[in-house]
This record gives sequence, structure tokens and C-alpha cells, in this order.
Amino acid sequence: MQVNIPWVVEEMTRNFERYEHALVTNDIETLDELFWTDARTLRYGVNEILHGHDEIAAFRAARPATSLARTLERTVITTFGEDFATANTLFVRPPRERIGRQSQTWVRMPEGWRIVAAHVSFVEPPP
Repeated sequence: MQVNIPWVVEEMTRNFERYEHALVTNDIETLDELFWTDARTLRYGVNEILHGHDEIAAFRAARPATSLARTLERTVITTFGEDFATANTLFVRPPRERIGRQSQTWVRMPEGWRIVAAHVSFVEPPP
């Protein structure tokens, strides 16, 4: 297995950036598209445990569309072969009170790259 084939990393980076743009602009249609449409898709958030695309889509539709801007730090995208990748990043929202952590597992499906599992959590910043 080849890790980080350059063209696959570039492709995944574009997908990750597309997701991030959709997230901060509350583009629900794109967010729904980028999650695998399957009951086995998972998203564990700060206050939610979502199993299946339907629960994830319902969460997105009900989420307030305010204070979505954020800055990413230390983003790491790793690809394994041509069809599997992980994307991990730290993020901060003003004021910088907490550091957010986001991890995603992506798989190339017939319809394109899709998130099959995601996790979001926060930690207090170091002093």
C-alpha cells in the first residue's frame, strides 16, 4: 500500500477544503452530500451522537447558522492507497477560549469521496 500518493493527497485536500467552506458558510446541501448516505455513517460531536446519514442531516438542518467562522491549525491529511484517507485538524473560534479537534475518515465511493466517520471535540487551551 502506498501512503500519501501525491495526486490522491491533492484530491483529498480539495475535498477537505470544500467541506470546510461548506461548514463555515452553512452550505447544508454540500455538507449532506459529503457524508456517505448510509445508516452506518457516524458523527460524534461535542454534544451529539449521530448514527446514520439521516440523523446527521437532521442535525445540520437544525443547527444555528451563527458564529461558524474558525481558523484551522495543524491540519494533517493522510491517504492510504487511492481510496481511503483521514483528515485531522485543530480549529479555533474567536475568542480563543477552547481548541477544537476534528477528525474525519474518508472513503472513495462510486459517487466520489465521502466522510464515513467524523468526530468533533474541544479541549481547554494550554496556559
